[in-house]
Amino acid sequence: MWDYSEKVKQHFFNPKNAKLVSDANARGDVGSISCGDALSLSLKVNPDTEIIEDAGFQTFGCGSAIASSSALTEIIIGKTIDDALKVTNQEIADYLDGLPPEKMHCSVMGMEALHAAVANYRGEVLEDDHEEGELICKCFAIDDLMIKRVVKANGLQSLEEVVNYTKAGGACTSCHEKIEWVLDEALAEMAEAGIDVAAVAKAKAKVAAPQPEIAASSKPQAVTESSSEDDAELAKRKAIIEQVIDEVRPAVHADGGDIHLVDVEDHLVFVSMSGNCSGCGLSGLTLANLEIKISDALGETVTVFPLQPSYDEAEKKEATYDL
Repeated sequence: MWDYSEKVKQHFFNPKNAKLVSDANARGDVGSISCGDALSLSLKVNPDTEIIEDAGFQTFGCGSAIASSSALTEIIIGKTIDDALKVTNQEIADYLDGLPPEKMHCSVMGMEALHAAVANYRGEVLEDDHEEGELICKCFAIDDLMIKRVVKANGLQSLEEVVNYTKAGGACTSCHEKIEWVLDEALAEMAEAGIDVAAVAKAKAKVAAPQPEIAASSKPQAVTESSSEDDAELAKRKAIIEQVIDEVRPAVHADGGDIHLVDVEDHLVFVSMSGNCSGCGLSGLTLANLEIKISDALGETVTVFPLQPSYDEAEKKEATYDL
């Protein structure tokens, strides 16, 4: 599973500027709750100096999305609009001491929200119906222009990298062929402009913090050394959580998926999703609903984390955190 930097954890558990700026004069909204990731960025811009005096975010997504949004606001507060627009998704990732490759799309979402907010401030209209670009991924509403932009900015060279950085093709595989066509076009354009894509990728790799995988056996354990009272309390909490999951499972089964409790650690509840729920764009809604129900049942606020199996069913100890 992935080993997240301390800064990612800090910005997830204690995000900065997680708010709607009340006197904002700029706002950028990207993503969609139905797709599992959405970000609303609000800014207070001084009209005389064009300095961003305050910034806030509201996001629906994974831990990396929250951390990336928090980092973005910290980076741009105090900058002029023009300087803020120079911020790249890589800078957001670097600020967090790196993100796993599979989560780089979270930093890209922050960059897109910033551009949308600045356009809103300047009275510009960003096309939402993809009249300027061809819609490639219907699941996440990603067009060819965005894919090309991210490919060129980060030196991407493979389909897997494009999926990681844009989320295009992440819910299903029907658009993978189109993504590869766009990738080839972007690489051809870079070659024609004399840009060495390998050099760009190498430069990015030098500044990106490594994200080593850790053994499955080192996954946080709910209880290592505890009294019998602690064991009893944990068992009681797990029983309540299992009961809540049993209540939502029929609806999940109806969609061709399944959900199971994996572990509980303090206020963190780890679950696994399988079948059609694994990688489904709507799984975020299921998890959000489950989180509310479990919190109500326990009488305390909990956070539900999905674990994505990266193993054969016979080896159920290998899993990957979906922060």
